[in-house]
Amino acid sequence: MSEFVFVGIASEIAREAGALLKDFYEKGVKTEYKGDVDLVTEADRASEALIKRRLAEAFPEHGIYGEEGTRERMSGEYRWYVDPLDGTTNFAHGFPVFCVVLGLELRAPGLADDEDGEMVAGVIYDPLRDELFVAERGRGAWLNERQIHVSKAKQLQEALTATGFPSQKRHKSPNVHFYQEITLRSHGVRRAGSAALDLAYVACGRLDGYWEFNLNPWDTSAGYLLVEEAGGTVTHFDGGKFTLDSREVLATNGLIFEELKTVFETMFAGNDLERIPTPAEFRARREADEGLAL
Repeated sequence: MSEFVFVGIASEIAREAGALLKDFYEKGVKTEYKGDVDLVTEADRASEALIKRRLAEAFPEHGIYGEEGTRERMSGEYRWYVDPLDGTTNFAHGFPVFCVVLGLELRAPGLADDEDGEMVAGVIYDPLRDELFVAERGRGAWLNERQIHVSKAKQLQEALTATGFPSQKRHKSPNVHFYQEITLRSHGVRRAGSAALDLAYVACGRLDGYWEFNLNPWDTSAGYLLVEEAGGTVTHFDGGKFTLDSREVLATNGLIFEELKTVFETMFAGNDLERIPTPAEFRARREADEGLAL
């Protein structure tokens, strides 16, 4: 861990921002709307101001792209994607699932502002559980200085997955249909309200897969790298290369990827999915798989 160049400093900043959020959380905060339905709190703004200041001190040449409006040095070689409070709705309601997110992108010379570079470092910090997830490209993924890996679940029927729903135009989102089908074909689907923590949980094996529509770069930047460095896959629903514009994200342990991809392809094509196996058929599949593993 001592060899890590970027995540050492970024971890300190995330912990400092997390302590600030925890203090706000315990005291209570004033909530505002930054759109028709999207919430923002004074904690979001205070956390982003702290992170912006500390990143500028540590890496004065690096760009910063923050959820709450920070756009600085966007043409720099390095760019930080910052979510100062991922899970604002949870935070505002007192639901204890939120985190701080910092993801670092290396951008080749001549790259257009809206083109992706390479994610090279990521930090996700959950201040209520004091859990720090970090990754640097080629050096693995870690949770509180313990290396982490994706799960070994081989079939969707034995998988626990997660998803999320948009705060606006939820009635127009097709995700409820995918939620229903995957719930019926798996051990269950969780909806905790923090995309970054969902991705971190795939990386450490607490979840076997995660999918969502229409996220933003600050939601996925760090988790994207964590999952890959932990041995998993992050793609679009059709298996195409993931991009930070995040119109769709499918993260898995790699082993259940093909099954989930088939669900998405079949439903988007308007075709019927295979019949859901009975409990006895689930058991037979599991036992057959276990027998092959012996």
